[in-house]
Amino acid sequence: MTETPPLTIDVDYLQDQLKALLEIASPTGFTDNVVRYVCQQLDALDIPFELTRRGAIRARFAGRERAGARAFVSHVDTLGAQVKQLKPNGRLGLVPIGTWSARFAEGARATILARNGAYRGTILPPKASGHSFGDEVDEAPIGWDHVELRVDAFAHDEALLRRLGIEIGDIVAIDPQPEFLDNGFIVSRHLDNKAGVAVMLAALKALVERGKEPPVDLFWLFTIAEEVGQGAAAVLLPDIASMVAVDNGTSAPGQNSSEFGVTICMGDQTGPFDYHLTNKMVDLCGLHDIKFQKDVFRFYRSDSASAIEAGADVRTALITFGVDASHGYERIHLHALRSLSELLTVYGLSDVDIERDKKIMAGLRGFTSQPEDLAEQELLTVPVEDPIIGDAGK
Repeated sequence: MTETPPLTIDVDYLQDQLKALLEIASPTGFTDNVVRYVCQQLDALDIPFELTRRGAIRARFAGRERAGARAFVSHVDTLGAQVKQLKPNGRLGLVPIGTWSARFAEGARATILARNGAYRGTILPPKASGHSFGDEVDEAPIGWDHVELRVDAFAHDEALLRRLGIEIGDIVAIDPQPEFLDNGFIVSRHLDNKAGVAVMLAALKALVERGKEPPVDLFWLFTIAEEVGQGAAAVLLPDIASMVAVDNGTSAPGQNSSEFGVTICMGDQTGPFDYHLTNKMVDLCGLHDIKFQKDVFRFYRSDSASAIEAGADVRTALITFGVDASHGYERIHLHALRSLSELLTVYGLSDVDIERDKKIMAGLRGFTSQPEDLAEQELLTVPVEDPIIGDAGK
């Protein structure tokens, strides 16, 4: 079966979108501004969209049929923090938004998003000066109870903090500090998942410019609270039969993810992803010479998790860009982002393999099957002295 080749991805557009997205503070709970930005980009591509009450986006690229629609999903929210305490020394106690270590918060520049205006500050351990505390600086414990936010304003005690209008519960945005290197590496906080949003916009732009009608509707979902466990459940439609999440992979010792090509996640802490949809991603990469590798993530959940847990009967897959030091000082490579965008285009235009998925409920006819026959094997001739097989290979 011939398939439409990957569409040309506008890499400059992809990078520009990522840069613009990183400039917009969007910790979970403070996503209105980034939602407005993404909607403006959809308008520029002439793609219709609608929003939920809280701001999750569902855009539609029309196909030949509506039933059995496909969806792509990424999240616009990022990690951050929240003010837990106004301390007597005029500094702020914090709790994290999302799961990340205070180890990576120490030294971060940040913005306190108070209701009457924003203030700048720095997250520091209480004993931050080597001149004052000597070796105690290096002996301090790590944890959110052992950091505080120094506000860049006249605030030497709790009363002055209150006078500034800073309150318990105010959201704190962490500076991304992005660097785009000439060799293709990108280093920044919040690549999870601003990079996924940029990947989806670049793929959508390529599809719009190609002008070819996909076999079924393609929905582009942008969620607002994935980092705290809320994902795509609120924006799914019954017509959506399959959903591909675009997010970060975890490049680390013991993992198979890479900062190059597509990393296809076979399973995460919620269990295996859909057998058929995941293997279609693998087959498309092989057919179109898109570099890929597979991985399994043990301490990970994506936008699809909330949908499955809410009872949505939708096939799910997770395709990722390998991130080094995820939820810390993250690094990716442009090669992975381009590869992901290419995979989205070929999947969006590919034939529908499971026609039965166009119906919410149906009989056994057309239902899928999974192979379990014994694989064919050929025992290769090995030397007699082989320590494992011995003389079995003679």
